[in-house]
Amino acid sequence: MKETGKGIFKEFKTFIERGNVIDLAVGVIIGTAFSAIVNSIVSDIMMPFMGVFLGGINFSGLSITIGDSVIHYGLFINNVINFLIIALCVFFFVKLINKITNKKEDHKEDAPSKSEEVILLEEIRDELKKKNAKAKK
Repeated sequence: MKETGKGIFKEFKTFIERGNVIDLAVGVIIGTAFSAIVNSIVSDIMMPFMGVFLGGINFSGLSITIGDSVIHYGLFINNVINFLIIALCVFFFVKLINKITNKKEDHKEDAPSKSEEVILLEEIRDELKKKNAKAKK
């Protein structure tokens, strides 16, 4: 069966209106921006600072030439440091979110739900109290 353009558009619209797609898009955009910040921290602040302690070594410039190929292992070192910093930041962020979420759950102490039998017995008790109160008057 051949679908019309309207059917595909309607299905696509339903797909996009689900919260998951929009949440994913926002996550990717925020992740990209966060990655740019971490890359800047590593390449512009941490690596020059580490270079001072390591005798002026600039990791991004480290390479080995084998034949006509150049292996930039210094860039690899930069990327490993980037990864470790991002992983550490995500770890602390998730830990913070879990702590906040757990606090909210701790404050939400739901009263245990009563069974139908207990509710019925309480209603009978209340009715008996009313009848006894009327009889005493």
